[in-house]
Amino acid sequence: MTRKKRRLYFVLGGMTVLGLAAVLVLTSFQDSLVFFRSPSDLLEKPIPAGRNFRLGGLVEEGSVGSEGVTHRFRVTDLNEAVPVTFDGLLPDLFREGQGVVAEGSLTEEGLFVATNVLAKHDENYMPPEVAEALKKSGQWKPEGSD
Repeated sequence: MTRKKRRLYFVLGGMTVLGLAAVLVLTSFQDSLVFFRSPSDLLEKPIPAGRNFRLGGLVEEGSVGSEGVTHRFRVTDLNEAVPVTFDGLLPDLFREGQGVVAEGSLTEEGLFVATNVLAKHDENYMPPEVAEALKKSGQWKPEGSD
């Protein structure tokens, strides 16, 4: 085998290894991506059951109920609402009418099963994704504009 052929095989082997490494990294990165959706977004572009994503909006008034550590509530963007169930402890600031982001997946029946629930952390904060979804729906009311 000549030096040129050896060098060519070495370069081709190196490129193949780098290509495989890039494919593996991109595949694992895509699997760990968690997209944000509002209830109206889910109606427009449904997500397959079992795929993880973040659901954001406001906790619908009168929708919160609990049985032990299982909590049920509805997340709304004031146009559409999605029923949510969560097993675990809710954040201290979780309450009706407040911004919330829940991470989890939809069931075949359209119930969102949350694995994590995040609530706003002070009186002036709303998750940016939630604020953007409310602005898109035309229901945005900034704090103090009553």
